[in-house]
Amino acid sequence: QVDLEESGGGLVQPGGSLRLTCAASGSILIIRDMAWYRQPPGKERELVVSITGGGEIKYADSVKGRFTISRGNTRNPIYLQMNSLKPEDTAVYYCYALSNFGGDYWGKGTLVTVTS
Repeated sequence: QVDLEESGGGLVQPGGSLRLTCAASGSILIIRDMAWYRQPPGKERELVVSITGGGEIKYADSVKGRFTISRGNTRNPIYLQMNSLKPEDTAVYYCYALSNFGGDYWGKGTLVTVTS
């Protein structure tokens, strides 16, 4: 079992920055890949960025050049640095982990609101 806890969300003005943190606990050695997803109000959940166990990173086109994923030396926690935030980045941001055995794990989410 893996538990994921997000933090760092909040209210920010357009053009501002936030850094989200995802801390994993439990059987973290079984984690293979991790990712950040988001769900804007009234819309479906979408992938923001993923990072494999080998360090391969893929960003959604909508956040390329503005968001950066990183992780600690032990792969935990992972961070999402969000710069030049736009109102359309408003969403609940979720941390996701995929285990070596194919299991999916989700955090409860953290709300990011970008508004003037």
